[in-house]
Amino acid sequence: MARRAKGRPVNGIFLLDKPGGMSSNRALQIVKRIYGAAKAGHTGALDPLATGMLPLCFGEATKFSQFLLDADKRYVTTAKLGQRTDTSDADGEVVEERPVPEKLTAEQVDELLQREFTGQITQVPSMFSALKHNGQPLYKLARQGIQVEVKSRQVTVFSIDLLDFRGDEVDLDIRCSKGTYIRSIVQDMGEMLGCGAHVKMLRRLDSGPYKAASMMPLADLEQLVEEMGSEATPERIQTRLDELLLPPWSPVADTPEVILTGQQTRTLCFGQTVVLDTSDGANPAQPLVRLLDGDSGRFLGIGEIDAEGTLLPRRLMSTQES
Repeated sequence: MARRAKGRPVNGIFLLDKPGGMSSNRALQIVKRIYGAAKAGHTGALDPLATGMLPLCFGEATKFSQFLLDADKRYVTTAKLGQRTDTSDADGEVVEERPVPEKLTAEQVDELLQREFTGQITQVPSMFSALKHNGQPLYKLARQGIQVEVKSRQVTVFSIDLLDFRGDEVDLDIRCSKGTYIRSIVQDMGEMLGCGAHVKMLRRLDSGPYKAASMMPLADLEQLVEEMGSEATPERIQTRLDELLLPPWSPVADTPEVILTGQQTRTLCFGQTVVLDTSDGANPAQPLVRLLDGDSGRFLGIGEIDAEGTLLPRRLMSTQES
């Protein structure tokens, strides 16, 4: 018999403003405990140094977390010029110091960034990243002094805006595709400038459809629970917490929707094939659609439609939830 998960069934997405000095998993466990949730996961780790947007998926929302992992991101960062560290960020040990060119200007830095670091670029992830080698995160191997070959990868940087230049520090606003390592951009920029560099500050503002204004600091969440604790019942606290959640389908909110009849909904939920009406002759193929029950408006899950009009489910809400 499968062991029943501890906690209550919570379904939705909490947009956490992760504090610095804490791992993403530690932040997840704290929020999971506050919610008393049975199932939870995060969507792309932030380094302990980094702060900002960390979407946390509870319950049925975990079925759609991959769409957030694959989503574009936006970061602001401060690059410290003249120092290279073993981790490429301020949490590491300084391994080399070189003078910053005396006549370096903001215009020169910006010209380098636009020429070398925008569009599709190739970068080598840091050994202190969460990428895995034979099942082990690279950062764990690096802390043991184990070096392995890290393959380069292609990523897309949509834009880099130079926000400020202070001689030995550069503030940047970066919009990029999934898998982009800001530390690698900063480190490579420092090498091209001839002085080395590391990340002094890193903050994620946006992740896919979620914007910075919607996230909540961990301290504010803890304060909310503390303030309610003396005057509200546990049920009232749970209700208030659940009001902070976005719906499980919010990662795919911008995808086309297909409204099913009551019979089609029942057919789908029984695991049977649903063939859509293609009598108008148009090619109905869609790589990703949201599925809604026409009778109740309930979100059923996501699927794809092939060229013959057959609906192929990809991720469905549990029968109990839908």
